This record gives sequence, C-alpha cells and structure tokens, in this order.
Amino acid sequence: MIAPLRRASADFHFPIIPTDSNPTPIPVVCALIEHAGRVLLAQRSAGKHLGGKWEFPGGKVEPGETPDAALVREISEELGCTITVIRALPPCVHNYATVRIELMPFVCALAADSAPPTSREHAAIAWVRPTELLARDLAPADIPVAEHYLLH
Repeated sequence: MIAPLRRASADFHFPIIPTDSNPTPIPVVCALIEHAGRVLLAQRSAGKHLGGKWEFPGGKVEPGETPDAALVREISEELGCTITVIRALPPCVHNYATVRIELMPFVCALAADSAPPTSREHAAIAWVRPTELLARDLAPADIPVAEHYLLH
C-alpha cells in the first residue's frame, strides 16, 4: 500500500540551492617559456598554497588587463626577465578546494634583450626538456597544460 502524501508543516522549507553554484573562475595566465630546447618551470615556495609543486610561472589577470599583457607583467615581476608571447594554448578550468581558476597558457620566448630569469618569488627555477615536464611534481592545474603542449 502506498502511503498518502503528507502536507509539509508551516515550518518546513525546501533547501535553497544557489543559482550560481559554479562561480566564475579567476583568470590566471601562465608562460611556457622556451629557450634552447627547454621549458622553464618554477617551484612554489614552501609556505604558499601548493608549496613545493612545480608550475609554469604567471599569475592573476588584473581588471582591464589583457591576458598577454598580464603575462608579460607577471613574468617581469616574478622572474625579472622580458618575454615575447608566441602563441596561446587552450585555456582550462581547474577547481582547487577553495578557488576555481581559468588557466590561460601561452608559449613564450625570452626577448632578445632580456636578462636571464631569476627566482624572485619561487623556491627554485629549472629549464627542463619538454619530455621531462610530466616527471616533475606539477601543480594540478598545470598538468593538462603540459599534456596539451606535448601533443601539439
């Protein structure tokens, strides 16, 4: 026998489901800087989120800033060098526990008159062969970027 439907009491409320349960991701850029057959990786400092992980250097896009301009600025601030943007790679969205980012990667080269990159904000930097990228302990958002780069 099927139980009759019961009316909800006056104090019953349906759960409120936010209409924006999938917030707009934070725009973040990263550089795959190529030089002499290698690509630059930067290791996150121990005290930072994802400390010890390797990443393609970059950072957040500021309001009113284009992604490529943000990348040139971020690389100058983080590594003290100047880059030339060569081409964009497909962006990817990654959900970390507390933040959602849209990572916009760009293949770049050191500008002809650039100083060599130096680690200003990272624990270390390293030039690695493209085939060695996935052997590093990459930040999760950087893994699909490396995979796409290796396939194309």
